[in-house]
Amino acid sequence: MTFLNPQATTTHQLWFAAPHEVEIRQVVLDAPVADQILVKTLYSAVSAGTEMLVYRGQIPEQMALDASLDTLQSQACYPLQYGYACVGEVIARGPDVDAQWINKRVFSFQPHASHFLTKPDQLIVIPDDIAADAAVFLANMETAVSLVQDGAPILGEQVVVLGQGIVGLLLSGILAQYPLTSLVTLDSYERRRAMSLTLGATASFDPRAGMGDLRRTLSWPKGADLIYEVSGVPEALNGAISLSGFDSRVVIGSWYGNKAAVIALGGDAHRNRLKISTSQVSSLASNLSARWDKTRRFGVAWQMIRQLCPRQLITHRYPLNDARLLYQGLDKNPDQVLQAVFEY
Repeated sequence: MTFLNPQATTTHQLWFAAPHEVEIRQVVLDAPVADQILVKTLYSAVSAGTEMLVYRGQIPEQMALDASLDTLQSQACYPLQYGYACVGEVIARGPDVDAQWINKRVFSFQPHASHFLTKPDQLIVIPDDIAADAAVFLANMETAVSLVQDGAPILGEQVVVLGQGIVGLLLSGILAQYPLTSLVTLDSYERRRAMSLTLGATASFDPRAGMGDLRRTLSWPKGADLIYEVSGVPEALNGAISLSGFDSRVVIGSWYGNKAAVIALGGDAHRNRLKISTSQVSSLASNLSARWDKTRRFGVAWQMIRQLCPRQLITHRYPLNDARLLYQGLDKNPDQVLQAVFEY
């Protein structure tokens, strides 16, 4: 194989053609030029939260899909590509790219595709001791690390995590390593609750049983110290408020898309001086920026991947040509899926 200036490559790309419609398109990629790199994808992870907003047509049309990622800065109008967790191998380079990139395993924030062209600064080299199908968790693990940093749990605190999708599970796995008094998770799906216990939560509940009953069960007269809302369900924010106490912290990691969040701020929330903040992984909190940058946070995320072994969360593996079946399954039977990945 000629790695420098090869022939054009045909890539298979996933496109969201319209709400509830996906298709696979064949696109010819020119040979990499100048500082470009050609990557052959091995795995890409499907986000059951954000991608289902795209699949269902629930993204605000006036905003970019992700203003911080070059691959997702277009506005949310169909047809569009989406995805942000590709792991692959460098198979070709432009003449200005160091030859050492060839055969490197890399992570990139790219939409689902069998091959893609990019530049070296858009790639993160995967450590040798991390498997390719574990590396697909890097983006969500960085989000979980960011949430922990923004919430700043304290020794002995009572912490609640609402939502046990992949970000919620990874967040719970990290929090379980802290010397907390208790770590309680909530999710409507039994499979997710069971996995949160496997990852170290002290208890897990179905929120449909009612927050009032849950608060009595927990016997926390002063409420939780720290509550994370990562369910993606706007109504869950009121559940977080109902579990809080005086001066509790509520960290919102969910993105609700175009779904409205009606928040009950007229009762205890008003009197309790709650600290409600949003957390978003594309930036770092100002109190960390003097010492932290994205590279340092990625280093922590890799370490958490080593410790939590997130490959255990992969429940479904599909070839890209079966994308329609995968998204239909996520839409109709979300309780059956933890992490789905495309294998190329």
